[in-house]
Amino acid sequence: MNTTPQPDPKDRPARLTVGVVGAGRVGPALAASLRLAGHRPVAVSAVSDASRRRAGQLLPDVPVMPPAEVLQRSDLVLLTVPDDALPDLVTGLAETGSVRPGQLLVHTSGRYGARVLDPALRAGALPLALHPAMTFTGTPVDVQRLAGCSFGVTAPEELRLAAEALVIEMGGEPEWIAEENRPLYHAALALGANHLVTLVAQSMELLSAAGVTAPDRMLGPLLGAALDNALRSGDAALTGPVARGDAGTVAAHVSELRRHAPQTVAGYLAMARATADRALAHGLLKPELAEDLLGVLADGTEGDAR
Repeated sequence: MNTTPQPDPKDRPARLTVGVVGAGRVGPALAASLRLAGHRPVAVSAVSDASRRRAGQLLPDVPVMPPAEVLQRSDLVLLTVPDDALPDLVTGLAETGSVRPGQLLVHTSGRYGARVLDPALRAGALPLALHPAMTFTGTPVDVQRLAGCSFGVTAPEELRLAAEALVIEMGGEPEWIAEENRPLYHAALALGANHLVTLVAQSMELLSAAGVTAPDRMLGPLLGAALDNALRSGDAALTGPVARGDAGTVAAHVSELRRHAPQTVAGYLAMARATADRALAHGLLKPELAEDLLGVLADGTEGDAR
């Protein structure tokens, strides 16, 4: 084991000046993690009061300025704006001459690969797509969560090593994603993470309606175990009335949801059908039980139409 004391990042000479365009939840956290690796954040653009507060908390003493000035000061620029705003931002920065030759331009959109940065590439920038597969809070805890976080990496082949090095410096694990696979990659993450929040929130609301005083405490161990089982075993981890073919129980669920939370019925039915299909394909749901179950789910769909 190497017992040689490691230098404090603050004592290292800064290697790159870092700018952030878009002080949402992601950009300031990434810039803060790069500072821990020895780089120097020098400028951030922020419009709303909330984004200014985030920048002040995660990047204290870093001045707030317009995007063009951020690029003027920075060797490495993080473009951390919403997906739909990214193409116009890149085009605008390139057309106004804000992009400098040799400047590293990094966006964090999951949807796009490196081609969205083509206008900046033509202006001489070095384009990188580094998407952290993590949910962000906009607080310092995000910097800690980057440790071991996977990043979807897309870049020209000649910049692959540079892209992977930056991810590693932020504490992450690079995962190479082909340009044409970025939308599918992003859809997969949204399906797993974003929809999970909706499902958990609905479950907590229903438990509260059923009289449970601490739904979060009840769900925590159950969901933790379910997630662990799913990551380890995939479809083999399926349990519950749908996977068992308990049509009567599922019918009772649908009836109760219609009475107490009709807005959740469509989601329940859709997830139940998807679960039934996977359980059937994996041999967990017996075909002779599936017919009654699918009949209940079909009746539930017809009820939605009435």
